[in-house]
Amino acid sequence: MPVPTSSDRADRRLLRDDVYGHLRDAIIDGTFQPGEQLRDAELATWLGVSRTPIREALLRLGQTGLVVAQPGRSTIVSGISSRALREARDVVAAMHQLAVRDAVPRLTGDDLQLMREANARFEGAVTAGDVDGALEADDALHGVPVSVCGNRSLITVLEQFTPVLRRVERLRFASIDGRNSVGKHDELIRLCAAGDRDGAAAVAFGTFQGLSDDDGS
Repeated sequence: MPVPTSSDRADRRLLRDDVYGHLRDAIIDGTFQPGEQLRDAELATWLGVSRTPIREALLRLGQTGLVVAQPGRSTIVSGISSRALREARDVVAAMHQLAVRDAVPRLTGDDLQLMREANARFEGAVTAGDVDGALEADDALHGVPVSVCGNRSLITVLEQFTPVLRRVERLRFASIDGRNSVGKHDELIRLCAAGDRDGAAAVAFGTFQGLSDDDGS
């Protein structure tokens, strides 16, 4: 039979991802505070969707550790615990270390230029106190080797655990420590350009390991 022209299934998948992204970002940017109760009906009204994609999104958020579900009762926004931060930080750091080590031999001049441009945007955003801009630029910079390495399993792991760190990164990039990251990015790019796989991988690992226990509570 011919391929159906309807895209209902794709639309539903995009809707689920969109709802998940909205709720995830609202937790990360502090719209929803730790300990706050999340009710299906209220969230559905806010986003203008049915309760089904809300429930699916809350389940995904529970897997990342951003919310805690209390069976038969409610779902609440989780706190930023030192243990959760340590565990997510170690996993994310290891994934970026692997991505950089695999990507360095394949990085092109254009790839390196994208990283330099992202770091310039990052520096400008940090200087201006634009936390959202700093996060976006930081994602763009580190996303280059992640994309070049092409490891889908690695990308899936990062998608699950990076949101746990994102609330702490917001605090970091709003402080003097954010300016220190500019130099770390410069060193990462320099080593990538030099073809130093191990050195670049070590810097990438250390960049994320720099999210210390002191950033959590």
